[in-house]
This record gives sequence, structure tokens and C-alpha cells, in this order.
Amino acid sequence: MSDLVAERLSVAYDELVALRPLDLRVAPGTVLAVTGPSGAGKSSLLWALGGAIAPAEGTVSLDGARLDGRDTAARLGVALIPQGNGLAGSLNATENVLVPLLALGTTAAEARTRTRAALELVGLQESGRHLVDELSGGQQQRVALARAFAMRAAVILADESTSDLDAGNRERMIAALRAEAARGAIVVLATHDPEAAAEADAELALDEGVASWPRPLPVI
Repeated sequence: MSDLVAERLSVAYDELVALRPLDLRVAPGTVLAVTGPSGAGKSSLLWALGGAIAPAEGTVSLDGARLDGRDTAARLGVALIPQGNGLAGSLNATENVLVPLLALGTTAAEARTRTRAALELVGLQESGRHLVDELSGGQQQRVALARAFAMRAAVILADESTSDLDAGNRERMIAALRAEAARGAIVVLATHDPEAAAEADAELALDEGVASWPRPLPVI
């Protein structure tokens, strides 16, 4: 696995600048927390890193390949978990994890094995047949995380993915994200939660799109 690199990355919506130019290099095995108030640019940064929105300027690359769109990013193993979780309401929890694996070409047997393991990891092995609308907000967040875990993503971009969790499940999910980093993944977690941020290796703070580093990334 290789570094996730952003060079002079900025995001704007018409006249509104959501993210000022930012240089970023995150190594495999790193958990980076992105903090700041609502409207600070956290989601814009994650969506730009994940290829879901086009930057106003600058580039994002992984393993030397430009992430010039969501399809390219997904193909290279970049999982983006938006605040709304991005789950399909017409599918149950198991199907929300399983179907993306099949779409990536994973064999049916392997996809089922990974799905079971991921749902067990997030504590939802008994809820696999429940439709998304039958799940609480916290359960939906855990299904979205399970989907990323099952994909064995190279990069996990999680936008407020612990905000609806109680203390026990939050600790469980942070531990799971740290385990993904130990596997070699890059984890970028946008969060309002100071306790979740404290578990990260580094913290990037955004305020009106301007970045600062309360805790810089470790030097590799």
C-alpha cells in the first residue's frame, strides 16, 4: 500500500471556499482525525479525497494514480462513508455489505464469509436481515463501517461515523478502525468527538476551510 497524497487541494462551491489549499500525505497504517466545527470543511475534504467531488484546484493520488472521480477511487480501494451512511434503504444490513463486494468481483462464497465476519465485528450479526429503515442511527453507522471493513479498503474515509454511537460501541468502532490501520489501511476520520480524535495518530483541525495541526502526522 502507498501514501494518500493531496497537493494544493482546495474545494469551492461557486463563491464559497470550503477548503483552502492543503498539502497532505498520509501513510498506510495511520489514523488521522479531522476536527473542527460544523461548516469548517471536514466533509468537503473527505469527499475530495474520495473522488466524490472535483476540487477547485489541486490533485489527490494513491499509489501514484490520480483519483479523478469516485469510480477511479473505488476501484483503487478508497471507501467513503458519508454522514448519511450511504446505505441502500431497499436492502437489508447483510445485503448492504454483500452487494458492493460482489460488484467488485469478489466470489459469492468469499463475499458471504467477509460479510458475516464484518457484521460480527460491529456487533450486528443478529441484525443482518433487518432493513436499513428498521435500524437505529447508530446501527446504520455500524453497517456502513462493516461494509468498509468487509471491502478491506486501502483507504477508509469516515465522516462522523461514530457520532450516533454510545460509549461502548464508539470504543468498539474506534478499535476496529485502529485494527484496519494495523492491517495497513489509511483511516481518515472526520469527527466532533474529542475522545475519538484523541485515539488517532494525528489531528488536522479545520476552521472556515483553513487547516492547522494540533498533532502533526508522524514522520515516517
